[in-house]
Amino acid sequence: MPPGKTMWCRATGEQFVAEYGPTGQEPGGSDPAGQATYWAHVNAQRWSQALALEGATGVALCDSDPLKLHYSWCLAAVGAAPVTRFEHELAAVRRMFTQRRLGFADVVLLSIPNPQQLLRQRTTDSTRRRRHFDLHARLAEPLAEWYWVVDRLDPGRVLGGFPLELDTARLPPSRSDRHDGDLLDSVIDELPAL
Repeated sequence: MPPGKTMWCRATGEQFVAEYGPTGQEPGGSDPAGQATYWAHVNAQRWSQALALEGATGVALCDSDPLKLHYSWCLAAVGAAPVTRFEHELAAVRRMFTQRRLGFADVVLLSIPNPQQLLRQRTTDSTRRRRHFDLHARLAEPLAEWYWVVDRLDPGRVLGGFPLELDTARLPPSRSDRHDGDLLDSVIDELPAL
């Protein structure tokens, strides 16, 4: 069975930026703009950690894309969150792009297991609680669509699956357009309307 992203990151033996861990202090949906700002700051912190790790080691692995805007788009796409949540998050992300506090990863390794694999991962990994398992399984199709659009607009930015071994020498060089607001707008324009 192929590993999940956290297991793959651990197996590389490299330092990596951990996935965000819920604190119980996350804002609810009563203030959509405040909620969007909160998540943009959380993701900017992870982006900053990635840049620091890249500066120290030459490469930064992240357990999930620090941009994370795909999440609210996928939630809206499956009807699990209002479109306004995505719209507020997009506005907050645009501000972070302008400030160069958030951007596109140079490369995203994308692995979307089928439902049976997901269930096996859930039952065999006792280190994680998967409270939103059913919801996340529903997000597979829009997640694939999001990254298909990213890669179509900027070929080579998304690679399928996790390599058996991380060969940092074969990774593409750092991109100069990480904070490209035009690419962000193009991705949004190319996605199906919500």
